[in-house]
Amino acid sequence: MGNLLGCIQVDQSTVAIKEKFGKYSDVLQPGCHCVPWFIGRRIAGELSLRVQQLDIRCEAKTKDNVFVNVVASIQYRAIPEKANDAFYMLSNSRSQIQAYVFDVIRGTVPRLNVDDVFEQKSEIAKSVADGLEKAMCHFGYEIVQTLIVDIDPDERVKRAMNEINAAARNRVAANDKAETEKIIQIKKAEGEAESKYLSGVGVARQRQAIVDGLRDSVLGFSGNVHGTSARDVMNMILITQYFDTMKEIGAASKSSAVFIPHGPGAVGDVATQIRNGLLQAAASSE
Repeated sequence: MGNLLGCIQVDQSTVAIKEKFGKYSDVLQPGCHCVPWFIGRRIAGELSLRVQQLDIRCEAKTKDNVFVNVVASIQYRAIPEKANDAFYMLSNSRSQIQAYVFDVIRGTVPRLNVDDVFEQKSEIAKSVADGLEKAMCHFGYEIVQTLIVDIDPDERVKRAMNEINAAARNRVAANDKAETEKIIQIKKAEGEAESKYLSGVGVARQRQAIVDGLRDSVLGFSGNVHGTSARDVMNMILITQYFDTMKEIGAASKSSAVFIPHGPGAVGDVATQIRNGLLQAAASSE
């Protein structure tokens, strides 16, 4: 009934284009309007003012000859003040936007290496947005947002990039491991050096204690037993040490065979050799 009387309804976020005898007349805002058809008025069509999204997949070749698929997401809407331009100037706004996106991406990506394409997503999106804004503004459309949502190279390229990344990480891990082993070896060497130093100090103190004990024993024995000399005491001590050594060699289960003179007269020979060695050392030092 409303159509017969020329009454129409325009929905929210929508405008209607009114014509008079086929010529543009007015833009009707949301609400109820009277369009008497019997005097040449009619509605040519409606135009949505909602934000629309267009996802575009564009293949391009990088500077290092790698083909990548760049997926751009374009959010746009018609400008209410230029609704007549948006309605009449473009027959297919989506195809027009797609053509401009292809042009910008295929003009930008070939100047970058494949790694730079990933790093400069924002710059590529800005270039697309600037180019679209200048072009589509004349046709009554506003570019709300431009996003580069995905960059997809060939599967073999992705596998090679992953291998390069894995090799770099393995190299860093190997360097860290080598550095750790180096520190361990240094600390181990420092510990061994300190241990040997302390062992040498202990041996030196042990020998000093032995010498002091022998001196005290010789002096004490000579003073308490009349008619004995220091030489007699040293011979007795050497005999004691000789038999102690023979006892330890015989008691050890895994000791190697040692052939030394073991007769009673050998003790005098050993004492003579030690005494002569000490005397020769004292003479050479003088």
